[in-house]
Amino acid sequence: MNQKSEPDHLLGISGAYWETCTLHAAVKLDIFSVIGDKVLDAEGVAQCINADTRATAMFLNALCAMRLMRKEGETYRNTEDARTFLCKESPRYVGYMIMHHHHLMESWMRLDEAVISGESVYPLMIQHDEDSRRESFLMGMFNLAMGIAPELVPTLDLSGKTRLLDLGGGPGTYAIHFCMHNPQLAGTVFDLATTQPFAEQTIAKFDLSDRVKFSPGDFHTDDLGGPYDVAWLSHILHGESPEACRKIMAKAADALEPGGMMIIHEFILDDTKDGPLFPALFSLNMLAVTDSGQSYSEKEIREMMEAAGIGETHRTAYRGPTDSSVLVGIKK
Repeated sequence: MNQKSEPDHLLGISGAYWETCTLHAAVKLDIFSVIGDKVLDAEGVAQCINADTRATAMFLNALCAMRLMRKEGETYRNTEDARTFLCKESPRYVGYMIMHHHHLMESWMRLDEAVISGESVYPLMIQHDEDSRRESFLMGMFNLAMGIAPELVPTLDLSGKTRLLDLGGGPGTYAIHFCMHNPQLAGTVFDLATTQPFAEQTIAKFDLSDRVKFSPGDFHTDDLGGPYDVAWLSHILHGESPEACRKIMAKAADALEPGGMMIIHEFILDDTKDGPLFPALFSLNMLAVTDSGQSYSEKEIREMMEAAGIGETHRTAYRGPTDSSVLVGIKK
């Protein structure tokens, strides 16, 4: 088998951002939604997005080379993947998450500064378009969780559990799916007040307003309510320092009744911390955009759980599409 020489491999990694930026621009311009199920030429697409025809043709050709579109003569159509994941009207649209990635690129371009200083570079940037950034983040998290929850939720046995805390639960996607899968369960989504309107609209769409409630607050400072018999902490630890993680976990444990279950869903590093790839890179993302966040190893998370009075900890067999996994324990 022929293998690429090392320089080719390195240059491939170095230039990968060309495809990334092309995809981001296409989503930002909403090219895929503009074409939808139609077949258009470059001039037609350019008119729809108020762009230059020559530049649009070059752009569409590149998207064809990336196998996101097909060219037929001088016309263009979406591929099946583009229609499914990149058209806004599709229920499986991932464009919001792609735009969230786009908004992070400014920080990644200054990663060297973050490594030297040990501090986030995000506050140093000129903040603009914050409403768009927040929408991309919330909708991106919602769409991502909507793809993961139907597979993850059935792997956890919550029989006999009746009161779920979804800590930092955003739009409540996981609380919704846990309650749909467990008819005896009621859920509380605890998150910042700014998230409440979006969460309550989402919960209402699933006709679960009677079983899933939103409780506004800051989990660092405010009472979590309870008692609960399940605490679900999904992707909140990576935004915090080790000390803050221990405090959050202790607070969540205090809100559990004895015998209650704590479930941690995170991008979990190997104990050596040199893999898997996505959690290792995600740790750099947290370095660049948060004050003290990082990815944690299984050993670190287990120790935090045990320090909070959570025993019988174990890692489930679930593995998510970006190396996310689940640790479960029981309050002593």
